[in-house]
Amino acid sequence: MLLLSMTGALLWLWWHAKHPAKTSKHKPAASVVASSSAAKAERKKEIKPIIIAPQTAAEFPRPVRDAFEAQVALARRAISPGSLDAAIGSQTRAAIAAFQRTKNLFETDLLDTNTRPVLTLDAPLLTTYTVTTNDLARLQPIGKTWLAKSQQSALDYETILELVAETAHSHPLLIQKLNPEVSWTNVVAGAVLKIPDVTYPEPAEQAAFVVIHLSEKYLEAFGATTNLLLHCPCSIAAKVEKRPVGELHVVVVAPNPNYTVNPELFPESQELQTLGHKLILPPGPNNPVGVAWIGLDKPGYGMHGTPVPEQVGRTESHGCFRLANWDAEYLVKLVWIGMPVEVLP
Repeated sequence: MLLLSMTGALLWLWWHAKHPAKTSKHKPAASVVASSSAAKAERKKEIKPIIIAPQTAAEFPRPVRDAFEAQVALARRAISPGSLDAAIGSQTRAAIAAFQRTKNLFETDLLDTNTRPVLTLDAPLLTTYTVTTNDLARLQPIGKTWLAKSQQSALDYETILELVAETAHSHPLLIQKLNPEVSWTNVVAGAVLKIPDVTYPEPAEQAAFVVIHLSEKYLEAFGATTNLLLHCPCSIAAKVEKRPVGELHVVVVAPNPNYTVNPELFPESQELQTLGHKLILPPGPNNPVGVAWIGLDKPGYGMHGTPVPEQVGRTESHGCFRLANWDAEYLVKLVWIGMPVEVLP
């Protein structure tokens, strides 16, 4: 019996040596976190800074050298790789493929030897953004309920990080990596931040038509000679039956719109079902349709912005075509009443 007990104990010790206890994937409850500042400090440690060597205008133009430069070079051409994150993902590959089509290159969706020499960067990668008192004055917390949102003066930015990230067409994490020394909960007027230098070109013409590719989740606007004016990711309806296929037309263009919340369109919202009536939400980048609404001739459908641009093309919508705010804002400059919008499977 003693021998069996000793053998069992040895086997138990051997098994645990081979199978160490796994760390729980679940985050601790708030009650066991020492303080919010400690938690934020821990998260900050996980952010690996991105250090960009100083660049001068004399170095440009030149071919792109890495994923970050490629994303910025594409974005400056209104070929959006989505929220800039300095990584080659599906949306960046789709943008590279769109660029290759404009140059009649073999479409590989890669930064290959034929593409790199043609995809040039025309100015330094980064610029600076100085936080103003007006920026700080815009900030306000967003209500957690539909009713609370409807009672706000605006659905504006909640944080400086959010404001600066959207200004730079960037993922907030990229802005944090470029500015590792910044305490984002205590940014003051006059603070100078490093951001990607991205501005879309002023349109030389309005679009002749727009094409939305459902399977690839991107939108493209073309000029009269089928020249590409805009390429950008878009979110589509979660349910297949809510994805319209065929030709639609623009019937309304509304920059910086308010938003009417209809309980009938949100049966999953217990709050709205209890209220039993519509609510009107004020304009702002955190409005459910972001900073622009382009209504289509299928009732309830449109192309619009979003409060969370980094999720565009990665999450799904109730039925509309959701774009990053900067893309929706640019699309407003291109479209016109009656313009055809072709939705492909």
